[in-house]
Amino acid sequence: MRRRRSASRSRWASAARGVDERFLVAGPLRKALNRVVPQSRSFLLRELTVYSFVVLLLTGTFLTFFFDASEKEIRYDGPYVPLHGVRMSEAFASTMRISFEVRGGLFIRQVHHWAALLFLATLVLHMFRVLFTGAFRKPREATYVLGVVLVGVALLTGFTGYNLPDDVFGGSSLFIAWSILLSIPVVGTWLAFSLFGGEFPGTVIVERIYIAHVFLLPGLLVTLIAAHLALVVRQGHARYPMAGRRERAVGRRAFLAPAVRSAGLFALVAGVLAALGGLAQVQPVWLYGPREAGVVSSFSQPDWYMFFLEGSLRLSPPWDLHLGRYTVPQLFWAALALPAVLFFGALVFPWVEALVSRDHARHDVLQRPRDAPLRTGVVAAALSLWGVLTLAAMDDAIAYFFSTSVELVVRTLRVAFFVAPIATLVLTRRICLELQQRERDLRDHGRATGVATYVDGHGWVEVTEAPAPEEPVAAPEPPEVPADEEVGSTHGRLGLLLRRARERWRRRGGNGGGRPGAPGGRSPDQEPELENASLARSSMAAKGPAT
Repeated sequence: MRRRRSASRSRWASAARGVDERFLVAGPLRKALNRVVPQSRSFLLRELTVYSFVVLLLTGTFLTFFFDASEKEIRYDGPYVPLHGVRMSEAFASTMRISFEVRGGLFIRQVHHWAALLFLATLVLHMFRVLFTGAFRKPREATYVLGVVLVGVALLTGFTGYNLPDDVFGGSSLFIAWSILLSIPVVGTWLAFSLFGGEFPGTVIVERIYIAHVFLLPGLLVTLIAAHLALVVRQGHARYPMAGRRERAVGRRAFLAPAVRSAGLFALVAGVLAALGGLAQVQPVWLYGPREAGVVSSFSQPDWYMFFLEGSLRLSPPWDLHLGRYTVPQLFWAALALPAVLFFGALVFPWVEALVSRDHARHDVLQRPRDAPLRTGVVAAALSLWGVLTLAAMDDAIAYFFSTSVELVVRTLRVAFFVAPIATLVLTRRICLELQQRERDLRDHGRATGVATYVDGHGWVEVTEAPAPEEPVAAPEPPEVPADEEVGSTHGRLGLLLRRARERWRRRGGNGGGRPGAPGGRSPDQEPELENASLARSSMAAKGPAT
């Protein structure tokens, strides 16, 4: 039996050596398995983004086998009786066929849609987490820029996706896109007619956005995600501040525990999306009907990630700029100029923040939002501006719910568009400064106990206790390994073993082992003094300073 086992091991070892001799994978694989991964829960946002994107790719691949992006007009004769005899495009008919005739088609469609919503949500949350904690600072500016570009491409991918069914809802979105293209000075008309293949609704737009949605944009997303993750691996993870730690990332090796946990998280994400796809209805195209150029459904809003653009269009005043023979309409300022300014501001934010703060040093440790009041205020102001635009996209629903006029809601939100960011900036900065002052008071004067005592010459004074030792923002999980060490290499592993051996030696009373008379050891006469000193220190720590 032992000979068989040894022979089997020898064959496996020989095969592994053969693979390594041909492909040289042992070194990179060992380094990847020994890589340190931080254990903070906020890093889950990145994993959720990747896992929802994987679900998107899998479900989208399934849907491409049955979807026909043709705009050829036919009469519907499928199993959904209310639409019998209705003229529709082949794209809408194939969507109906996927929903009612393909086994599991409706389930996959809805999982795909929910995965898209989750992907954008986690991506935006991750970006704001990076902004609030300063993870974009040197040397991670390029990683942040790739993330911002990834958000823009994801928005465009989502927009093309919910227009593919060619229903009434998608038709209204395409008409808005047609109008935005026409608002571009000089070249707008040429761009609109070239993309749509003529006057709206055109004859080729669905086929073209299908090519973009299925081939071009997913390929770009995969490239951006791969480049972003490669930079994260190359530069290392920035960590949250911990008491007494250097500016180095700490955590646990990626193999085995984090890898198993990550696989469980992927299964959880897939399960939640499957539950949503089976239980929560989304985009019921059979209720909307096929696209018609002059039909728009009431209370129609896009998916949540396009609310800011819809709100910008609804809030923009009817101001047109006339430049000679050319006119720049209001749509240009609301749908192109404002998003372009916000997107460009997000791209250059790392360099502007470094210029204002005069901080050009390397940072491997994140900041708490309170530690950078101005930056936190600016990010919170941008978030409030996005919130106002999101509410503006629902102005008709808000007016209906509160039984008021749409004009009053629009005027109120126009004022909030300018007031809310400034008020949020001032208030957020003040809150951060107050939190900093509270920490300084706690450190300098101790924590109030609610107990008063009488002191001769001073009267009644409040008794305070010493603050507890500063606890780390993210509790480390053993074993903690500095990420700047190549733990898979001989030098890093040897250094780690030597430090652990030195610590064990010190705990046992190294340099003499605590033997009386030995160099560095304790004599019997020293024991009572050391014990008394230890008791005195414990008593003083328990009482705390009295002020």
